[in-house]
Amino acid sequence: MTVHFIGAGPGAADLITVRGRDLLAACPVCLYAGSIVSPELLNYCPADARLIDTAPLSLDEIEAEYKRAFDAGQDVARLHSGDLSVWSAVAEQIRRLERLGIHYTLTPGVPSFAAAAAAMKRELTIPEVAQSLVLTRVSGRASKMPERETLEAFGATGTTLAIHLAIHEAEQIAARLTPLYGADCPVAVVFRASWPNERIIRTTLGALAADLARDPIERTAIIFVGHSLAAEDFKESSLYDAYYQRRFRGRGE
Repeated sequence: MTVHFIGAGPGAADLITVRGRDLLAACPVCLYAGSIVSPELLNYCPADARLIDTAPLSLDEIEAEYKRAFDAGQDVARLHSGDLSVWSAVAEQIRRLERLGIHYTLTPGVPSFAAAAAAMKRELTIPEVAQSLVLTRVSGRASKMPERETLEAFGATGTTLAIHLAIHEAEQIAARLTPLYGADCPVAVVFRASWPNERIIRTTLGALAADLARDPIERTAIIFVGHSLAAEDFKESSLYDAYYQRRFRGRGE
C-alpha cells in the first residue's frame, strides 16, 4: 500500500501532470483538499473510488484515513493544490506516515505562480532587470514567518516578489514595499489562475489598496511586485544571439 501525494496544479483539470492523472485513475481512495482543488480533477478517479474531502478534517483525522486504507491494502491518491514543494502541509503528513511505516511517493504539480505568470503573459525574469523570483508570504494564523524572512529583507534586493496567501494584508504590503520599490512600481494581483473565474488586477504599489477596495479579492490570489512586470525596453539576453557560441549550436569561430 502506498500513499501518493500529487500536486494537482493551479486549478484547471488539464494542468495536472500525466503521472498525477494516471495515479488518480489507479487509486481506489482519494483524499483531496476540497476548498482549493477543482472538483473536475476527481473525474480522473475510478468511478467507485472512495473520495474524502479533507477540508473539514484535522491532521489526526487525515492520519486515520491513511491507517484505514493501509489496513485495507488500498493505495491512496492524496491530492494537493499547486505543487507539493511549497505551502502544501505535506511535510507533517510525511512525518506521520514514516512513523506508521507507510510507503509514500511525491508527484510534483504545476505551481500557482507559474500559472499566474502564464495568465499575465509575462516572463518573470527579465535580463538586467530581475533575474530572481522570491516566493514568500506573510505571517498568518496557520504559520508564522521566521524572524529574518521579511518583505523588507527580500524587497531590498529589488527583484520580483510573488507573495502568496497575503491578499488580506495588501495595504500593509504596499506600505512596507513602497520605500524600496517606489509608489509607481508595477503590481499584479492574480486571482485563481487557470480557473474559469480567473481575474488579474494590474496596478502599482501606490494604487494597490484603492484598486482592491474597488474590486475586492478575498482569497486564493498571488500579489506580484517588481519592475519586471512591466519591463519592455530591456536588453535581450545572449542566449539566442547569432554570435553567441555554445556547445549545442555548433557554430565556428
